[in-house]
Amino acid sequence: MGGRASGILTFGVKGGSAGGARFQDALQLVTRLVNIGDAKSLACHPASTTHRQLSPEELKKAGVSEDMVRLSIGIEHIDDILEDLDQALAKA
Repeated sequence: MGGRASGILTFGVKGGSAGGARFQDALQLVTRLVNIGDAKSLACHPASTTHRQLSPEELKKAGVSEDMVRLSIGIEHIDDILEDLDQALAKA
């Protein structure tokens, strides 16, 4: 990537698993999808999707916290992406 940052972001949302789920539910522009790496912005809450079958101990071992959200940033205008993330974080 030539020293540039990736379009994939991972962060935690206040409120644990419920906060992560509320964040995803509140997204309007960013699409909820478990696969990442598209031209459109995508969000995934691994604890309730790709890793939902794991116990809390297994999640920890896998490096997946219950509040973790993964974003794959697409080609939408940055102002639109930031506005969507801001409003979703406020609802989490």
